[in-house]
Amino acid sequence: MYNSRIKYIPIFLTCVLAVIAISAVAQEKAEKSDARKNTIKLNLTNPMIFGGKAIVIGYERVLSPNRSFSVDIGTMALPSFGSGSVNDSLKLLPNVSQKGFHISADYRFYLSKENKYPAPRGVYIGPYYSYNQFNRSNSWNLKATNYTGNVNTDLGFRVHTIGVEMGYQFVFNKKWVVDMVLAGPGMGFYKVNAALATTLPENQKGPFFDQLNNYLQEKIPGFNRVLGEGSLRSNGNYKTTALGFRYMINVGFRF
Repeated sequence: MYNSRIKYIPIFLTCVLAVIAISAVAQEKAEKSDARKNTIKLNLTNPMIFGGKAIVIGYERVLSPNRSFSVDIGTMALPSFGSGSVNDSLKLLPNVSQKGFHISADYRFYLSKENKYPAPRGVYIGPYYSYNQFNRSNSWNLKATNYTGNVNTDLGFRVHTIGVEMGYQFVFNKKWVVDMVLAGPGMGFYKVNAALATTLPENQKGPFFDQLNNYLQEKIPGFNRVLGEGSLRSNGNYKTTALGFRYMINVGFRF
């Protein structure tokens, strides 16, 4: 009986080794399948600043344990200007059309000395570039000297920004991320134009641009640093260079 049991030991050990080998292969496959290098993200910050029409989707690709790049693209819109009297001589009418576009990219270095886990988790730094374009058409009722009527404006904003960012990305359950760009100073290159469709006399366009200039500074976040007093006075066009800043929060899914 004893000898009969002994002869089954090699078979038993073979089965155990086979189970261990199969488990090891399965574990290796599981680890490989868990090496998610891609992340799709949704920007939460832009809708809070610019409204619900600002929808930006991002994609991040891990290149190595401490490097990645990301690209963001989507629609943009200027904040609502509302309607009603701006002052005694200018009133914003409710009709409006608008469109906008956003694209940006960055290259991230995840700091291996600061992070316990490989990319895309932890502290990162790197260069970035962003481009924002806004177009908005409005109608205004103007009461000025020797003129009373409507003035139609077609506003255009172009902003190129180049800078360096620092952020932190959280990973939950290996699939979900919260990506926070905490600091992103840069240099912004701004171009603003305001085309008029009106019979407004030439000598009245300067004062109108002054009122429009002041109104834009009140309604558009951050543009008080860009549009100085009288910026649009001459012909409705304005170019400048100013410090820019990048801050955003994204949520995403890894695959």
